[in-house]
Amino acid sequence: MILKKCVTVLLITIFLFFAQTTVAADLKIGVVDVIKLLEESPQAEDLRKKLEAEFQRRQNDLIAKQQQLKKLSDKLARDGSVMSDAEVKRLEQDIRTRRRQLNSTSDEFREDLNLRRNEESQKLRQQLTEVIHQLGKDEDIDLILDSAVYASARVNLTEKVLTRLREQYKTSRK
Repeated sequence: MILKKCVTVLLITIFLFFAQTTVAADLKIGVVDVIKLLEESPQAEDLRKKLEAEFQRRQNDLIAKQQQLKKLSDKLARDGSVMSDAEVKRLEQDIRTRRRQLNSTSDEFREDLNLRRNEESQKLRQQLTEVIHQLGKDEDIDLILDSAVYASARVNLTEKVLTRLREQYKTSRK
């Protein structure tokens, strides 16, 4: 009885070993570096330019407010000793108020920028995913992984995906 179970387990183990070897031999694997694609694709560059243009005015306003605040702080440091106590207090209050407003505006700016960046990045990631899926189908690849510690040129599909993204970008601009 025990011998029969051992033989059965041994036969199943041998069968599974050879089945895995056969499957692995037919498995076609590819690797893409999504981070590189997000940095180097023309769509990513377009996204950066779009966000920069969209938020440039607000960023310039923040810079101007920072410069005004610095001028007021410099004035207080330079002229504070010759100003009356009331003028010093009024200027200090003005500086505190402007600093709070600047901090609030800066936080709001960063949140809005991050929100828009995330929205647009999600669209770009969806586009990358579609291109990668299509490449997998076109080249009959069974498994495509996102990044690897090491991948030979034979399985690294990053440049092929980047080429397709560039072609797609050119087509969309016509």
